[in-house]
Amino acid sequence: MNKKLSFLVLAGFIAVTLLLTACTPDRPDEAEGNGEEGSDEKAEKPESLTIWANDEEKQLKAIEEIAARYEEEKGIKVNVDTVSMLDQTQELSLAGPEGNGPDLFFQPHDRIGNIVAQGLAEPVEFSDGALEGYSDAAVDAVTYNYDGETNYYGYPAVIETYGIFYNTDIVEQAPETAEDLKRILENNTNPDSDEYGFLMKPNDLYFSMPFFYNYGGYIFGGDTGDYDVNDIGLNNEGSVEAAEFYQSFFGSGKIPPSTTTDVIDGLFNEGKVGAVINGPWSIVGYKDALGDSLAFAPFPSINGEPAQTFVGVKSWMVSYYSEKKDWAHDLAEFMTNKENLQYYYEVAGELPPNKEALESIEDPIYSAFADQIEHGVPMPSTPAMQQVWEPFNNALQFLAEGEDPKPVLDEAVKQIKTNIEASGQGE
Repeated sequence: MNKKLSFLVLAGFIAVTLLLTACTPDRPDEAEGNGEEGSDEKAEKPESLTIWANDEEKQLKAIEEIAARYEEEKGIKVNVDTVSMLDQTQELSLAGPEGNGPDLFFQPHDRIGNIVAQGLAEPVEFSDGALEGYSDAAVDAVTYNYDGETNYYGYPAVIETYGIFYNTDIVEQAPETAEDLKRILENNTNPDSDEYGFLMKPNDLYFSMPFFYNYGGYIFGGDTGDYDVNDIGLNNEGSVEAAEFYQSFFGSGKIPPSTTTDVIDGLFNEGKVGAVINGPWSIVGYKDALGDSLAFAPFPSINGEPAQTFVGVKSWMVSYYSEKKDWAHDLAEFMTNKENLQYYYEVAGELPPNKEALESIEDPIYSAFADQIEHGVPMPSTPAMQQVWEPFNNALQFLAEGEDPKPVLDEAVKQIKTNIEASGQGE
């Protein structure tokens, strides 16, 4: 799945979410079907459970097999309904109160803030074994502070980040540093022939954030899952230094400021580009085009440190409206144990957030992604993050066009703060 469909909430979704949040009715503290607090006993075994799976063929095939395993082991039928991941929260807000929703639904972690604000998901209490099995980045991603209380929301099922794909016919050795990447750009670029050593989209915060993180920039202060959205570090001293370095990749004889995703993918697939930034969703298309010439490496180090890339996590969330919560938790933990996540990876081609499953991957491309995850930073899950994308993407475009970094970053942060205040998402 394209990363922007996986992890960036579209403007239309935001508007619907804010409307639904405002209209969320008052509800009792405990939903019907919840077990007694502190009880070690599950509720009576139900005849069936219902989950909403994303509408992608390989994902669905893997989930149906895992559901069948659970049914065989526990004697509970699992109904797997297909609902697009992008539509699930809106549909749950309508179907849930009528008793027609699922027990589990599937969402990217950057939506957690909106989901929790709408009251659609139950907090998760991991068993000790499950918690120890997930990677640290995955656990951090599903951690969220709402109304002064920090909880886990979701059982991690997929983890994603990005790095450098390169064509070994052009780039013989993987770039280890950002300076290596710049040399590849400078030594293998001939704009007259549409040939470039390295290409990246200029106005894309998602892929560009490592430059800022590694110089001391940050989006929001506070801790992961407990953000201070009034503390924005995208125009601090480190961010200005990062912007100057980032800017040096663009201009005459380098990356054209007008570069788009379609241009990047097209030229890379034609064998005219040495290296690009992308995630695991692009493996199949690149492999079909380049065959054995395709290689992948973790994001090169920046400012002398491993690059801190964005990490995204998709997880199974327990519906607030479920009347079988105990068993919904049991099913979610079963679906995200090592064996089932390993199977899901083998069928669906999505990286498992289980540490042992990650370490056991032998495919060199996927294995390199697993290495990069160790240095990943979860994308902020607060709803205020939605106010960051457009102003900062615009700022990146201005940087690529050669404008002075400090005033560009100052204006972007000013606009972000204005957007947050106008949206009512400040604290």
